[in-house]
Amino acid sequence: MAHSDESLMREALAEARAAAEAGEVPIGAIAVLAGEIVTRGQNRVLRDCDPTAHAEMVALRAAAQVLGNYRLTDCELYVTLEPCAMCAGAMIHARLGRLVYAAADPKAGAAGSVLQVLNHPRLNHQMAVTTGALAGESSELLRAFFRDRRG
Repeated sequence: MAHSDESLMREALAEARAAAEAGEVPIGAIAVLAGEIVTRGQNRVLRDCDPTAHAEMVALRAAAQVLGNYRLTDCELYVTLEPCAMCAGAMIHARLGRLVYAAADPKAGAAGSVLQVLNHPRLNHQMAVTTGALAGESSELLRAFFRDRRG
């Protein structure tokens, strides 16, 4: 059964909440193929002592392993925050079919907020990008996390 963008983003938000409970910045991602969840990812930078362990990277790596191919042309990635330049670059290299992200990232977003890494006219891969699904919920989760850290 195919799921809506909103229901799939709820799954990514569940991953973000789990990351927050583990003390990580609350960002979650899920990789989807033919409407079904293939893999899940959440920020693991602190737990893995790995600067590349962003939620998107975790989900992309796992999806490539599960599918036996680093090219994820038929996959969609649902992420709670606009990807950074590193994650956007990985999506391009994976030839990701579609990205859906919740909240824009005015500090590091590479899908247009700060940089235009995704769908840059000079790059050889373009992907469908959908924004805004549950953006308020994602933004509030991040705000609450950093408010609590400062508190």
